Amino acid sequence: MNKTVLDAKGLTRKFLEAPNEIVVLNGVNLSVREGDSVAILGASGSGKSTLLHLLGGLDNPSSGVVQLMGDDFSNMQERDRDGARNRSLGFVYQFHHLLQEFDATDNVAMPLMIARMEKEQARARARAILQKVGLGARMQHMPSELSGGERQRVAIARALVIKPKCLLADEPTGNLDGAAASAVFDLMLELTTAQSMSFVVVTHDESLAARCARRFRLIQGQLEEVV
Repeated sequence: MNKTVLDAKGLTRKFLEAPNEIVVLNGVNLSVREGDSVAILGASGSGKSTLLHLLGGLDNPSSGVVQLMGDDFSNMQERDRDGARNRSLGFVYQFHHLLQEFDATDNVAMPLMIARMEKEQARARARAILQKVGLGARMQHMPSELSGGERQRVAIARALVIKPKCLLADEPTGNLDGAAASAVFDLMLELTTAQSMSFVVVTHDESLAARCARRFRLIQGQLEEVV
């Protein structure tokens, strides 16, 4: 049986907007195993991104717990959680957040260099993953010289270069047109499947979500599996 990578139990997230308390998530459970592809659907404002932030340790639940590789991720000390996140999770967002002053290779190598990998080794690994995402001829291009789809491929390469256990993606194609969105989504599925990596994506696009093995819909703070 495949290992459980992420396990969320009873996740609740409340926000205080005086004088009211807003309950965004209310007792969400989700288990993601090695090699799973999971899509989370929901209307705008339903809490999809909030759930992804909790799964990624970028925010703390009001109650409940997230386990990452069997460890109590949500209650770790900040330094330990940062280390666990950097080892095991990759993130892709709607906007690529590339560093404009660096070329594609150095953008992708950045997480490795932050982790103190020797620069040329980090750049070599970055070049290898850029080949995999179809940007072998664009490695020395600056973000301003790349198309929207190419910039998002660089962002995917940057997320995957650390060889994470799970890729978390928040509306990763929301800024792309139909053809580019489809190609980028297929690329993420292909690369995560090839590496037995888990893939959790938040999207409003039903057709893209249908390509994942499991689909859930977030309705009034509750997660319901789409059968």
